[in-house]
Amino acid sequence: MIRLPAVAGQFYPASPRELSSLIHQFIKESGEPEKVRVRACLVPHAGYIYSGRVAAAVFSRAILPKKIIVIGVRHQPYGEDLAIVSHGEWRTPLGDAMIDRALALGLRAACPLLQEDEVAHSREHSLEVEIPFLQTLQSEFRFVPIAVGSTRFDELVRVGEGVAEVIAGGEEEILIVTSSDMNHYEDDDLTRRKDQRAIECMRRVDARGLYDVCRRERISMCGLGPAIVTLSALWKLGVKTGEMVKYATSGDVSGERDAVVGYAGMIFR
Repeated sequence: MIRLPAVAGQFYPASPRELSSLIHQFIKESGEPEKVRVRACLVPHAGYIYSGRVAAAVFSRAILPKKIIVIGVRHQPYGEDLAIVSHGEWRTPLGDAMIDRALALGLRAACPLLQEDEVAHSREHSLEVEIPFLQTLQSEFRFVPIAVGSTRFDELVRVGEGVAEVIAGGEEEILIVTSSDMNHYEDDDLTRRKDQRAIECMRRVDARGLYDVCRRERISMCGLGPAIVTLSALWKLGVKTGEMVKYATSGDVSGERDAVVGYAGMIFR
């Protein structure tokens, strides 16, 4: 099965030349940071014009392995709440990215809550927009996509612990790429304050704290579910701190400060 791109020409250029040029431009703007091995990263998934620089700063910092789990939010109302795809390829303008079937089957065995479901992924942009960055920076990678529609804390923790079990038991390095934007459509100052509260919880790898603060403070972090899965996995793997790489809001590009979206880029070693 080949999944065709759903948002090429909308969230990022449909032309291979334009897409490659834009990604390389963002990477160049990131400078030459010291590359480090990381267990997971948090990257945004808006249109590249708004969030691409944050994503590029994170991906430029990380040494990318050849096995990657990409966890994104399921924005669409269709499909399973915890949806995995275990076979096939995802096409972008830069070529086809292969799903790692063996890794996917291992995840399904360790995480019984994950359900095979192509429908949940068919139009979802939160995972798709990360693939061209990975194709540019690690051409040999294979990946497993997981779309999270659930906000049930206990379920998310159980999936995260299963992910940790697979990573800990694997012979090869596996990276978790977590796709999330931060607070949505409030003014720039308020968004930055709200996002900082959520970011502090992620710095501490505090899944419960992040879940509670987003609910209590009404922080509209769309990838809360994927972040809870990832933080739960990291905690079980012994990772206790995260590092901010870059933060921005859509207002930094548009100049519009009355209703913005926040974008955080983080790494976890």
